[in-house]
Amino acid sequence: MNQLASASQLRMSLLRWALFVIPVTMFLGFLSGTISGSTGENSWYQTLIKPDIQPPSWVFGVVWPTLYFLMGLAFAMVLHARGARGRGIAIGLFLTQFLINLTWSPVFFGQHKVSTAFYIIVAMLIVAIATTVAFGRVRKAAAWLMVPYLVWISFAAILNYQIDQLNPDAESLYVPAASSQIGSGR
Repeated sequence: MNQLASASQLRMSLLRWALFVIPVTMFLGFLSGTISGSTGENSWYQTLIKPDIQPPSWVFGVVWPTLYFLMGLAFAMVLHARGARGRGIAIGLFLTQFLINLTWSPVFFGQHKVSTAFYIIVAMLIVAIATTVAFGRVRKAAAWLMVPYLVWISFAAILNYQIDQLNPDAESLYVPAASSQIGSGR
């Protein structure tokens, strides 16, 4: 027997990576969005003028968990590819683009900095493209799992840009707190 690990042992190793990486990826994405209030019910976001291509709010709640799942699976595949040429670079690029991803919601929804968020999403897209190329050199399937993410963040960048164009004063929009309207009597 010349193998260090059997095929079933290798599959179990990938499964262990996936069972750890996918939930962590999804949780961090959820946490970033939750902390920043990135929902359609966000009162500041509701005051913004939206472009015609804006999908309904529920779409984001379906798309992002799906994308985080796919990204986590792709990352697990690369982590599992021990000894693969370019693995270290692919891991570094993934972590970089993921950290950039986690900053977008707090900047857009939390700080209301729509222009800054646009530059963040452009940087995210550039690093995500590089990540996908690097993943393709390690595991082609991992690169294909990143394609829906690339498509979505390209679309999201267009939405972000159009929102920025339609709302040049977005950062300074004042949204009164609901409690300040109670009992005003005027």
